Amino acid sequence: MEKNILITGGAGFIGSHTAVALHQAGLKPIIVDNLSNTSMEMVHGIENIIQEKLVFHPYDCCNKEQVKSIFEQYPIHGVIHFAAFKSVAESVLEPQKYMKNNMGSLEVMLECMKDAGVNNLVFSSSATVYGEPDDNPVTEDTPFKKAASPYGETKQLGEDCIQSYCTENIHFNAALLRYFNPIGAHPSGNIGELPLGIPNNLLPLVNQAAKGERVLKIFGKDYNTPDGTCLRDYIHVMDLAEAHVAALRWVFGQNGTCQAFNLGQGKVDSVLSIIQNFESINGVAIPYEWSERRPGDVEQIWANASKAKNILGWETKRSTSDALRDSWNFAKK
Repeated sequence: MEKNILITGGAGFIGSHTAVALHQAGLKPIIVDNLSNTSMEMVHGIENIIQEKLVFHPYDCCNKEQVKSIFEQYPIHGVIHFAAFKSVAESVLEPQKYMKNNMGSLEVMLECMKDAGVNNLVFSSSATVYGEPDDNPVTEDTPFKKAASPYGETKQLGEDCIQSYCTENIHFNAALLRYFNPIGAHPSGNIGELPLGIPNNLLPLVNQAAKGERVLKIFGKDYNTPDGTCLRDYIHVMDLAEAHVAALRWVFGQNGTCQAFNLGQGKVDSVLSIIQNFESINGVAIPYEWSERRPGDVEQIWANASKAKNILGWETKRSTSDALRDSWNFAKK
């Protein structure tokens, strides 16, 4: 029997690519997204790739009645919970908005899963849970420091909430996926990173600058790094999407466990080198200017992702160059 997988925030950047990966793996994605930071264009893009009409509901995951109705309409076998506000910079300005939405939607989801007897969850966490780490690369056992932003704090609290839920509900299974920096797009160019309003992530801003729509701001050139800009572990969004399928298959085989997994390439690139490589690979110029450091940004962090390889059987297959090429291909379309 085909397994139905509820994807909250499934029309967003990572959610849309994960819907494609689920379909390719023979699973049926059911998407819930209130379209607060994406559009139906992404839903249609997924349908163009999978050549099939999607089950889509424009619901708010903080609304328990709406979420409950999904579990009443379909037999749900597992949940991938992406739905959350995700801008580090915005969270510094509006911490209450982030706490209310990100924690509220998770609590509603756990309540509805419990009522429906659904015991398999993959949670969209983040490398921001580590704060500014003392050592790199970080492992899943690296202690959490104080989160550098309210967004990071919601991910720390979200993980704590799920861990507690697993302790109370002995048959519940959860994989907490700590993403590093997702970039890229589906190679077809049908879906990619398309936030509403002013983007907060690097690549959509780079794409806009390449198209002459803005001058890119680089926040800080005086970090203690080789070129003075922040160091990050960038991961192709399709590799990340496939990690969700691997995590889902893993939770299906468990009976009462909750584990965290780092998802990254395990290599580091500076913000400046990403811009320079984008120019070189795609043959375009990126106009940029230097700006002050941005509150909430961690100086440097990258992943040890060996646990995901050993337990989930997953590792990255695509390069940073592939991601930069695919991202520009999507932006041009």
